[in-house]
Amino acid sequence: MTITASADGSALGNPGPAGWAWYIDDNTWGAGGWPHGTNNMGELKAVLELFRATAHVDEDLHILCDSQYVINTVTKWMPGWKRKGWRKGDGKPVMNLDLIKEIDAAIVGRRYRFEWVKGHVGHTLNEAADARARGAAEAYARGREPDTGPGFPGAAAPSSPTMATSGTAADSALAPEEATAPETATAAELAPAAESGIATESGIAAESSAAATSPGADRVTSRPVPPRRSEPASPESTSATLF
Repeated sequence: MTITASADGSALGNPGPAGWAWYIDDNTWGAGGWPHGTNNMGELKAVLELFRATAHVDEDLHILCDSQYVINTVTKWMPGWKRKGWRKGDGKPVMNLDLIKEIDAAIVGRRYRFEWVKGHVGHTLNEAADARARGAAEAYARGREPDTGPGFPGAAAPSSPTMATSGTAADSALAPEEATAPETATAAELAPAAESGIATESGIAAESSAAATSPGADRVTSRPVPPRRSEPASPESTSATLF
């Protein structure tokens, strides 16, 4: 069985009151946020809390996400950053490091697949997650606690809504590039052999296949999967598979 869920983040002002949410259905979703944060923080936190909420079930996880920053962070950039002592190819510290390290720990042993979906085009699950993430941000803007949702059956409560930092003064102060644009990869980080690694259960980066880095490829696999028929990716949807 596969759990399909959407994860999304929101920030009013970016930076400003921020929220995150993951959504499976009306009876299974979670949300939270911070009085001050960025959209990227919300996007990362949504994915992190989805992994945590489903940690006790042995199911494949299909994550719908409209943030290519998050997808690339988990499926492409994170292993290389980790090898460099959590620094990017240009030597600068990685933004949102606390959240990224927590995701790195949460994915160990998990079977998951990311699929990029275009935001704000009426995708049912994406719109539901977006509304709840935005609602959390708006609650903090009004000085109220957000609706955290029913959660996932049998899961532990999400972590308390504290400000996420990366362990550096620049990140704690929300550096300008974080507030205005998603984190981008350097040329070194995009090099197929050196940087396009995928985190495996042992925590060792495994290089992605040549097919996964060739033009037009939309899937990255970290472990064998049963043969399946692939369908051409639509303009609104690409995916990275880590089953």
